[in-house]
Amino acid sequence: MNNTDNQSKEKIKHPLMWMTTLYFAMGVPLNVVAVVAAIMYKNLGISNTDIALYTGAMYLPWVIKPLWSPLIDMYRTKKFFVLFTELAMAVGLGCMALALPLENWLSLSIGLFWVISFLSATQDIAADGVYINAMSAQQQSRYIGLQGICWYGGKILGTGLLVSATGYLHSAESGYGMDWVESWMVIMGALAFTMLALSIWHALFLPTGGAAVKSNEGNAGLGEVLHTFSDVFVTYFQKKNIILMLLFVLFYRLAEGLLEKIGPLFLVDRHDLGGLALDNIAVGNINGTFGSVAFMIGALLGGVLASKYGLKKNLMLFCIMLNVPNLTYVYLSYTLPTDITLITVVFVIEKLGYGIGSVALMLYMMQQIAPGKYKTAHYAISTGFMALCMMLTGMVSGMIQEAVGYQDFFVFVIIATIPSFVITLFAPFNIETE
Repeated sequence: MNNTDNQSKEKIKHPLMWMTTLYFAMGVPLNVVAVVAAIMYKNLGISNTDIALYTGAMYLPWVIKPLWSPLIDMYRTKKFFVLFTELAMAVGLGCMALALPLENWLSLSIGLFWVISFLSATQDIAADGVYINAMSAQQQSRYIGLQGICWYGGKILGTGLLVSATGYLHSAESGYGMDWVESWMVIMGALAFTMLALSIWHALFLPTGGAAVKSNEGNAGLGEVLHTFSDVFVTYFQKKNIILMLLFVLFYRLAEGLLEKIGPLFLVDRHDLGGLALDNIAVGNINGTFGSVAFMIGALLGGVLASKYGLKKNLMLFCIMLNVPNLTYVYLSYTLPTDITLITVVFVIEKLGYGIGSVALMLYMMQQIAPGKYKTAHYAISTGFMALCMMLTGMVSGMIQEAVGYQDFFVFVIIATIPSFVITLFAPFNIETE
């Protein structure tokens, strides 16, 4: 029995019942590892170089997740892996809260973030598998903008509301006067509860995402497992124009990878170090809340644009919208404004463009690279290459920034957008979906 047969027999609830919370649940742990951890370590006195190195390296699970993505196609259902990883991450975040006041908190927190990273990467594989297998190409285009919005809803919670909450908890004037360790313990506990609640919801409403890809239901021997595993990678790299497609995946978000770690640190750092010297409350509101809402609106607009006018015709426009707004960081680093409203407006402009442009890469991987027998695994391999770019750029971004300062770093980011424009010109389209 194949995936299509299983999906046809399953009464799938409306996507708004499960797709929205599924991608919200994906956005929470990834942003905790990628962004929230950086702000937490900054509050606890770690340097920019070390923060970027520690948190940038944590992208490794998303890079190498293709190594175990075939197993998710071969065993159980995608829903099973979603539920397992969400429950395990709830436990991991709870342990993080308990580890922060300990003497060896740094090594323990890094270890726990690594565990959460591997679980989150596995959750990504399974959740994307549900999305791809439970929807047609037309539905994928229709909901791609909303998918991005919901994923960014997880970022609003983590990098917006909860980061702002640490500021209130820490503030002696307007909050509870807790130290930074106590403040972050509360937040990690709240994140653990969030993942637990999401796992319960998905146990009730998430589609299975199709049955395992095996010829003998439940009786795959070692030889069959190895054959299927190798076949996943062989068929992936046999795809037409795969090298060009992977170069597009690697370089489309190059500049964003450099900005991801340093952008929030720029908001927090002191004026004498070239930063904007904002507190956690302002950072959460600007970068996490207003910026995230702007991204969500942009992602929705990008999804409408891709669905109505086609990805191929508008790919360069998406690239422009992704990269040109990075000039806002150059402006802020040279002017160092103190007006919160002005800073917020500038960040909203940047995030709006980012939201529109980010749609293109996800849709390209879904519709041009993933299609075939192993949709879930092939999409996971593609996102692994995307994460490789984010990992390498993230790891070196702190070292570059501390060597040249914020102003020259953001100019360097603008120069780094050039490969994105070049590869966009040559991105191949082998499958007609429009």
